Amino acid sequence: MCNLTKVIILINEIEWKTSNDLVEYNFAVSEMQKRVLKIKKNSKCEMIWLLEHNSIFTAGTSAKLEDLKNSNVNFLYTGRGGQWTWHGPGQRVVYLMLNLKNRLQDVKAYVYALEELIILTLKDFYIDGVRINGQPGVWVKDNNGCDKIAALGIRISSWITFHGISINVNPNLDEFNNIVPCGIKNSGVTSFYKLGKKISLKELDISLKKNFNKVFGNESLFKLK
Repeated sequence: MCNLTKVIILINEIEWKTSNDLVEYNFAVSEMQKRVLKIKKNSKCEMIWLLEHNSIFTAGTSAKLEDLKNSNVNFLYTGRGGQWTWHGPGQRVVYLMLNLKNRLQDVKAYVYALEELIILTLKDFYIDGVRINGQPGVWVKDNNGCDKIAALGIRISSWITFHGISINVNPNLDEFNNIVPCGIKNSGVTSFYKLGKKISLKELDISLKKNFNKVFGNESLFKLK
């Protein structure tokens, strides 16, 4: 069993950890890697980590240097999939360390499930999230097209997942002007606050936990075997 603290709860044999302070990106990656190894050895249960990062730009395995518009910003190369993104205060990052060996060993289905988790969560706050074919993440339509509200970047090692999703609640969206987000030119970004939904991270977390059980629970394709 997993130890319980004020910020860690156990729901259906999954440890949910919430960090209230900003978490440095490299520290988070190191902690995820340690947890993945323990899950592989069956010495720790699956974990979902809810956090915010200090302001940082990260480049995924498919990132192109020309998509970094401002060479003066701090950035890191990371082992997750995807291209350029920004993390910072006001953005909820959700890192999922799940053992797909005990669920469903299908990467495309896993990405679809993460998008479904986001779409259901947005729906709780009367936001219609949509998928765009060939562009992972979740988007919101407006009169000018589609703006991205949530991004995906995952890595899977021996069918253990890590990294995950980021959802814009009330971040500084101007930071995205320094990059081509996710390598998609002429696309916008949005947030809950920009859409007039002034919610707290705590409210979002409650919805995420509820909808995780719908998408990954006992009646889903990704239920524990």
